[in-house]
Amino acid sequence: MDLIAWGGRAAPVERRAAVGGKGKRLFDVVAGGLLLMAALPAMALVALAIKLTDRGPVLYRHERIGLNGSRFSCLKFRTMVPDAETSFEGLLRRNPEFGNEWRRGHKLRADPRITPLGRLLRRWSLDELPQLFNVVRGEMSLVGPRPVTAAELVRYGASATAYCRARPGLTGLWQVSGRTRLDYEARIGCDLAYLSAWSPWLDAVLLARTPAAIISGDGAV
Repeated sequence: MDLIAWGGRAAPVERRAAVGGKGKRLFDVVAGGLLLMAALPAMALVALAIKLTDRGPVLYRHERIGLNGSRFSCLKFRTMVPDAETSFEGLLRRNPEFGNEWRRGHKLRADPRITPLGRLLRRWSLDELPQLFNVVRGEMSLVGPRPVTAAELVRYGASATAYCRARPGLTGLWQVSGRTRLDYEARIGCDLAYLSAWSPWLDAVLLARTPAAIISGDGAV
């Protein structure tokens, strides 16, 4: 069993088969691998653009909770200034409204740490392309609940165990339903609704709806 911090303490998470089982994982390997190969030229251009604009690290790694409570480094193209992590606490102290917004939804709509290029990458969800590596490695799925931190998982309460039954998704019900336009409780509701209603057909529908959600930019920050 893995250990995960719930409510400030370590709690065991029993290892169980992932939602969707081997069929869903096989689809992730095949489709995710094909998408990764197709995306490599665009990823190379994004990496070059990041290096040319501020010469900081290309990738941003952040610890998220995966299947059975395992922890993994979720990959994204860096969209913030290089010292974003170290300046975060100071930003919240200087701006009480930012602090309140962060506590409500773990997002800042007008985060001053985001670079001009970063805003463009986020608008078109290009910053999430490196997560295809997470998918192929088995840490994420093409479709699933949002990848959350241990601190966020506490807010799932008794439903945290249900969340840990699935690999987090590159896309999912939340991503096609308004993203950050939804309040945090609605985001949790989307994750739990997906887990309770999962089927191959549901995954296919959510994948089909993802390009339109990206083009619309609804809820992108």
